[in-house]
Amino acid sequence: MNESMNIGPDLAPPSVASPPVAPPLAALLELTHRCPLQCPYCSNPIELERAKGELSTVEWLRVLDEAAELGVLQVHFSGGEPAVRRDLPELVAHARRIGLYSNLITSGVTLDRARLAALAEAGLDHVQLSIQDVDHQTAAYIANYPGVQGKKLAFARWVREVGLPLTLNAVVNRHNVSRVERMIDLAVTLGAGRVEVAHVQYYGWALRNRAALMPTLAQVQEATQRVEAARQRLRGQIVIDYVVPDYYARQPKSCMGGWGRQFLNITPSGEVLPCHAAQTIPGLTFDSVRNRPLAEIWTTSDAFQAYRGTAWMPEPCRSCDQREVDWGGCRCQALAITGTAAAADPACALSPAHQVLRGLADVASDAPAPDFSYRRMTPQQSAAKVAATAR
Repeated sequence: MNESMNIGPDLAPPSVASPPVAPPLAALLELTHRCPLQCPYCSNPIELERAKGELSTVEWLRVLDEAAELGVLQVHFSGGEPAVRRDLPELVAHARRIGLYSNLITSGVTLDRARLAALAEAGLDHVQLSIQDVDHQTAAYIANYPGVQGKKLAFARWVREVGLPLTLNAVVNRHNVSRVERMIDLAVTLGAGRVEVAHVQYYGWALRNRAALMPTLAQVQEATQRVEAARQRLRGQIVIDYVVPDYYARQPKSCMGGWGRQFLNITPSGEVLPCHAAQTIPGLTFDSVRNRPLAEIWTTSDAFQAYRGTAWMPEPCRSCDQREVDWGGCRCQALAITGTAAAADPACALSPAHQVLRGLADVASDAPAPDFSYRRMTPQQSAAKVAATAR
């Protein structure tokens, strides 16, 4: 986008002679927003969907068929907590029958060993287990769930006992950042093949709780050094992925591999999104699998076309030699910080709002941490209002 074009702040220009759209690599299926945990950094939207609006078993089975026909290779069963759905084994079994690799993203607190074994028998390929901390008290505080760490440790052992590969997701914030090395060592002890040490990304609930979660730059730098040391120490034993907070970055991440390039997200009620937080962007309408075929939504819907590719980019993104590496970064973060989804991602050092982003991090991390606003399925202020008040 150049400044001579009269384009609304949150709508990209129509593409011209767009190349054919390749199929997505992966689909995140949010089976439900129900969850026993109340993590203050949850990637679910502020306005959570109720069980009565969720897709039925028949509808999810059709979605799996359409995903396979589209060319999706991986499906990630997520939530909320996907295990609260009684039809999860049926969905897993169907994914196996039609050749989809399946991954379960879970809190690990609602499944017993028998149900986990049933999922393995149904054809589940992999489990991702999130942890809040290695410290039991802090983990319970973050999840607002007494005894959560003990349940997770037992579940992780069951995963290995039934023969499933395990990835441990360690979500890092100011309350646990000093223990990243211990979280990595825990992953090794539990037999995980991979651990993702990911600092909180500030969208949705995390944006609401930014002041309660943001570590200082010094803490992030120390954590980064500890992760790098662990990579050297544990080379060949475990794969360690590391995600830094955008607020302290100088170059944006390729969010979801680029808008509408490799990934799609389906909400409990069937809306198809390019990323978890896309519903915060005003002016975009997201089609539902209840009303339109998945392949048609992926290839031609206005929402997926809006920021796909590079034609929509403003300067300095449009002329940047990294434009097909980071694909402009995160649209939802641009909206949250600048008020305009089409703006350059403030995580980029070349963005006019880069110092604003860093200033917000400094203010949040220097002050005492306030109480959490826990993720709860109760009426909340709108996501748009949260984004507006965060600036």
